Amino acid sequence: MSFHEIQFPPRLSFGSSGGPERRTEIVTLANGFEERNSPWADARRRYDAGVGLRSLDDIETLVGFFEARRGQLYGFRWKDWSDFKSCKPSAEPGFRDQRIGTGDGATRAYPLLKRYRSGAQDYTRPITKPVAGTVRAGIGGDAVTEGTHFTVDTTTGIVTFEMAPPEGAEVTAGFDFDVPVRFDTDRIQTSVANFAAGEVPSVPVVEIRV
Repeated sequence: MSFHEIQFPPRLSFGSSGGPERRTEIVTLANGFEERNSPWADARRRYDAGVGLRSLDDIETLVGFFEARRGQLYGFRWKDWSDFKSCKPSAEPGFRDQRIGTGDGATRAYPLLKRYRSGAQDYTRPITKPVAGTVRAGIGGDAVTEGTHFTVDTTTGIVTFEMAPPEGAEVTAGFDFDVPVRFDTDRIQTSVANFAAGEVPSVPVVEIRV
């Protein structure tokens, strides 16, 4: 996978539009009932980076970032301002935010994840691009220290403990995270006249699997 571990400028992604996309296949039967199925286990997020542009300097920054990624060729990190924490947007990540596993006395590596709940249903989202320095972890309700008790691979979202959590111990974590994306176009069209008149270019960005 061709991926650059660099974040799209947050000041440009702030104010952008976008969110999760699902794919549902619907077949209407002769009796009027429906059969619904989804080939996707996980949602795929889409954004429009053009909405966050506010000046000609922003356009210059965008074009430079686009050229360095060779258009759609290389993926990069994206900060989704509406969903970038393991906790509520108004809170700070804590080590109890998300349960990422249960100790068995042997396993040392645990992938980060985030659960979304509504009623009795929930969805577990893999988190592969945590932000360096933001990960908090806990074992059995006690906080542990990064660098001493665990390490984090910020390119994969894997937390590795120095000692395997004991059997039955709840393993938890809190963190900030980015979304792995790529540009969904190989062309950016800009016009100084249009931008000055309040029109911004459309710059589609789409989530990728890494």
